[in-house]
Amino acid sequence: MTTVTRQLSDAQFSRIVSHGGVVHLAGQPAKDRSAPVKAQTAEVLRSIDTLLVQAGSNKSRLLTAIIYLADMRQKAQMDEAWLEWVDPENPPVRACVETRLGNPGSAVMVRVIAAL
Repeated sequence: MTTVTRQLSDAQFSRIVSHGGVVHLAGQPAKDRSAPVKAQTAEVLRSIDTLLVQAGSNKSRLLTAIIYLADMRQKAQMDEAWLEWVDPENPPVRACVETRLGNPGSAVMVRVIAAL
């Protein structure tokens, strides 16, 4: 039986779950919700870097990214931050969807899956 490892957990959810050589990160919102979309995205991606390292992985090992935008008209700003961050030699599969986010002022949330 493969072990499931949970990190940064509380009663609601775990921020990191690893199983079978794969790490799943919970959706990451920006803390500074007053910032423009590009800045919120860059903050979220820095948070993902930190969590991936804590889990024993890094962005070059990303498999999947799902990006949730509050307003698809701001996708170009999000893409600017994404392209500055993503490993161009190892881009993951990616989806970007528009949705109402749970935190007032949140413009973007990103959820990723990576290999360990």
